[in-house]
Amino acid sequence: MSSMIISGYGYGNPYTNSYYANAGNGQANASSDGSKVIVNPGESTKAAPGRKSSPAECETCKSRKYQDGSDEMVSFKSAAHISPAASASKVRAHEQEHVNNAYSKAAKNNGKVLSASVALKSAICPECGQSYVAGGTTTTQIKYSDESNPYVQNKKSQDALSFIGNNLDLAV
Repeated sequence: MSSMIISGYGYGNPYTNSYYANAGNGQANASSDGSKVIVNPGESTKAAPGRKSSPAECETCKSRKYQDGSDEMVSFKSAAHISPAASASKVRAHEQEHVNNAYSKAAKNNGKVLSASVALKSAICPECGQSYVAGGTTTTQIKYSDESNPYVQNKKSQDALSFIGNNLDLAV
């Protein structure tokens, strides 16, 4: 049985073109009414009760990164940002890569995948209260049949002996 894990650490969105409010000098400008800088464009600007900031102003969500901890060749080997809105689909797709690898490995080595399960972990940002998928775990079980193994050969011969005479037709 093997487990592959992707997990998030830190807390942003490099997928938008409007990442910086003022790209000319590399600095974001605060709005004229004195509110905080928008670091997550497209998110709500209203802070939930009991939260430090709104999802649009959340530095934690802006800097959150995900990295794979397995020894397989899959995505997220180096830390990368995923926005909270896209985290579920990105993590699910990443974990599916592990499942696909298990089926490929089983096919190459005369094996059979007995089970493959994916568990996604969700969390709530402590700063803005937005929910996101924090990571996932894939667990697979592969059974390999080795015909040259004397124990496998013995088991097959014992199975063959137990089936002799089971199918007897007494119809006249």
